[in-house]
Amino acid sequence: MRRNLTSFLAFLTLAPAQTPDLAVFAKIRAEATEHSQAAPVFDMFTINIGPRLTASPAHKRAAEYARERLAAYGLSNARLEPWHFGRGWTLEKLTVEMIEPRYLPLIGYADAWSPSTSGEIVGAPVWVQGEVLPPNLKGAIVMTDPVMTNFVRKDRPQPSDPDYVPMSAAYATSVGARAGGRGRGASPAQRVAQSIRESGAAVILKPSRGEHGTVFVTGRDGGAGAIPTVTLSAEHYNMIAHMIEQKVPVKLRVNVQTKFYDSENGNSYNVLAELPGSDLRDEVVMIGGHLDSWHTGVGATDNADGATTVMEAMRILKAISARPRRTIRVALWSGEEQGLLGSRAWVAQHLTGAEKEKFDVYFNIDNGSGPIYGWYLQNMEAVRPLFDAWLEPMKGFGARRNIIEPVGSTDHISFTDVGVPGFNPIQDYVNYDVRTHHTNEDTVDRVDVKEIRQAAAAMAWFAYNSAMTDAKIPRPAAK
Repeated sequence: MRRNLTSFLAFLTLAPAQTPDLAVFAKIRAEATEHSQAAPVFDMFTINIGPRLTASPAHKRAAEYARERLAAYGLSNARLEPWHFGRGWTLEKLTVEMIEPRYLPLIGYADAWSPSTSGEIVGAPVWVQGEVLPPNLKGAIVMTDPVMTNFVRKDRPQPSDPDYVPMSAAYATSVGARAGGRGRGASPAQRVAQSIRESGAAVILKPSRGEHGTVFVTGRDGGAGAIPTVTLSAEHYNMIAHMIEQKVPVKLRVNVQTKFYDSENGNSYNVLAELPGSDLRDEVVMIGGHLDSWHTGVGATDNADGATTVMEAMRILKAISARPRRTIRVALWSGEEQGLLGSRAWVAQHLTGAEKEKFDVYFNIDNGSGPIYGWYLQNMEAVRPLFDAWLEPMKGFGARRNIIEPVGSTDHISFTDVGVPGFNPIQDYVNYDVRTHHTNEDTVDRVDVKEIRQAAAAMAWFAYNSAMTDAKIPRPAAK
């Protein structure tokens, strides 16, 4: 009750230029609910194009489609901006089967950027346990992990719940923490991996952390000499491991065929477009999310729904003839899944000197699906009165509350790392960490496209209000 009263008083005491225009909010909500174009965009990204691995032909197709769609909405300067990434990759064929002592097709996926096997590999799998390798692994099918018991079984808690314990969403509040260990030498697992690479093994099999056939699959380009790698469902990996433990003769058949792409000179692409401002048009409010995905599902919750949301938000603002004071820019990033690379490249190129001073705020959407319940405020108390006031009208449209804590691990961190404000919303996390995030289960069945309407309205509303205030959003404290 006290928090709501504080937000309401803040709402009443804002300067006139900062007072939310509820007539504009009504137009945004009506356009979002009555004339939504979210479904055809989401369907194009997921059903028609499918997974959009960075630098793949599918990602380029999705980026070109997004550019064309944004231009068709009437936005200005819809464009692709290249940045250097490296080789693209697609999976052309995968066979992974148990053929003795009985036949069973195995659930598994080649890791992204895995090289091809030299044709079909048939043989008894060699299970490497510990750092001592068997004497001859050349041409072998190698299993590199123990029986999987440490499953992903819990989604992050919902921060907008009234009984949420602050800072308890450990994954979500990692604030973009990067792996440490520099200068400490290779870990035992890294030493084993290097030894296997040098052994000439034919293919490596690994278990997923998921249950019930959910396979978490990522990958990276290992360059020349890399060994083909396949991630199996934990249940099938464990089955084979237990058979080896019981000395049951097992024979597998594995065939991985992949294709690398250098035709774009190592480039991937970000998509950008603008709704020009008026008296403060040189200052920029930005909304965005990543368009790339991993390659096993169709990247529905990570992040076709987010990319659709920001495109729809821009369409809404154009459709209602919004006249923002600041320019509102949309960005669809690539390379997020490989380490926020596309947004970092854009920030490094554009947010320096005068451009940085003119930049106002970035609103990102990723991590989760469904409605926008509120925003992580990145420990910035100075923005709470504004954000709470702007959220108030949204509470009749599915919003709940903002929370002060930070969230990391996605593209707004590229902005906060250089000292400009960046924020990501609170969404629904049910079956996100356990089931869809980076898995073969990230399919259209996991998204209710109707909920994108609310998220798009929230994104449009926050972008519009930021573009209308007299002063820019306060900057985060220097690191």
